[in-house]
Amino acid sequence: MNKIEKINPGTSGNALLAVILLAIFVVPSSISGTALALPAIGIDLGASIDNLQWVVNAFNLMFACFTLTWGALADKIGHKRCFLMGSVLYAIASVCSAMASDPLFLDLMRGLAGIGAAAVFSCGISILSIQFEGAARMRAFAFFGTVAGLGVSLGPTLSGILLGFHSWNAIFWFHAISLSIVIFASSLIPADKARAQATKGFDTIGATLFIFLLLALMMAIVQAPVWGWANMKIISLLIASALLLAAFIKYETHRQQPVLDLSLLLNGKFVGMALVTVAVSFGFVTLLTYLPTYLMTVLHLSATQAGLSMILLTSPMLVCPILAGKLATRGVDPVNIIYISLLSLLLGVASLALISHPRIPVLLLSLPLLLVGIGMGLSAGLVDGLALKFVPEEKTGMAAGVVNTFRLGSEAIAVALYGAFLSTVLELGLKDVLHPFAGETGVAKTWIDKLAAGDINFPLQAVASDKADALKIILENGYNGSFHYTLWAISIILVGLMVAIYKLIHSGKD
Repeated sequence: MNKIEKINPGTSGNALLAVILLAIFVVPSSISGTALALPAIGIDLGASIDNLQWVVNAFNLMFACFTLTWGALADKIGHKRCFLMGSVLYAIASVCSAMASDPLFLDLMRGLAGIGAAAVFSCGISILSIQFEGAARMRAFAFFGTVAGLGVSLGPTLSGILLGFHSWNAIFWFHAISLSIVIFASSLIPADKARAQATKGFDTIGATLFIFLLLALMMAIVQAPVWGWANMKIISLLIASALLLAAFIKYETHRQQPVLDLSLLLNGKFVGMALVTVAVSFGFVTLLTYLPTYLMTVLHLSATQAGLSMILLTSPMLVCPILAGKLATRGVDPVNIIYISLLSLLLGVASLALISHPRIPVLLLSLPLLLVGIGMGLSAGLVDGLALKFVPEEKTGMAAGVVNTFRLGSEAIAVALYGAFLSTVLELGLKDVLHPFAGETGVAKTWIDKLAAGDINFPLQAVASDKADALKIILENGYNGSFHYTLWAISIILVGLMVAIYKLIHSGKD
């Protein structure tokens, strides 16, 4: 393989690639696998729908807040050093998550894991970008996309198996063990360049402003559906985020070595590619998170069956990234491949909304789920390589951080909005219908919250046996209808993003 710099003696490019990709594998498998475990976690720890959302949101939120900081820091003190720091932090947080007995503690540890994952993902991508060039670089990013796809694909399946034979705790032990292997094999990663080690002047103030800016904004978006947009806490968070944004822009404009070079956001092609990850968050990640609940709640699949069924959604990730890489190396315009991926994503979500119903066999959902998976798979890896192609090498860490800020920030927002929208539609559709069964508004609200979290048995166990069958049909149809409304809302968002991406990529500003 061709490299930009020499790799340590005795270390092959393939060995380097294997270490980085093992760490990369853990991140998407953590997200997708944890999503499948949410109903089990909720029942075991007595967690509400709000608590369960934060098992995923805390990870995504901290990932989004710290990914830019890790990327910029890596450009200063070294990509390998930051990669290892993140791996250690991620491993420790995974051990603590596995031992959690309280929903709040689990949420906190998932947030800590997200901080570590931000370093693993941003610095891992930067290391690949720096160490390989030309066809070797395209191959490395194709493998990156494939391994990320393996993580997404096998995450639900492995989690379903672990849930079936053990418990949800085993999922986090698996993450910790995998990261421990990465840490012990870290000698295979080339040492950081001396110039990176010697560089001084990291923008600590800018990084702090950015973290609190993003934290305030995303907290407002995530919690607004729960607290209400008129709630003073939400208003205060929005005001704080606006003030922090103004302060951040003013401060960064006058910095010679900012944590975020604002000129990156004026690069139309780079921003357009970054927005592709936002489309994937709304079209793919939301289904990755909530489809298992639909399968178990409406179609009555077991955790193991739901995990295996998720292969229909995630299997394209095993082949599509490599296929996209091969097409690109054979002369197909990579931008056109991105457009095909976005169209596939939209068609998959819309067709799923059209055909899914409570009595449908899972195999009949194959086409829509495969289309969504193809939409994700064709862009995975390819979009990261294309985005970094439009920036100078000395800014690859920062640029990778920006892409992952878009990716993980939008995932946290998309997952939160999906859950909030679904819960809202459920409440609007069921609160009056459930009154004859629940008797009290407060009881009906509790039932709806439990249903949104995937626990359909809670309300069924609260009524007389002669009413349970009728209530079950009402709950199934209510969840199914809310699922459809949510999918159509996602389809509208995808259309808007596709228009914006096309205009930015063809803006000519790079």
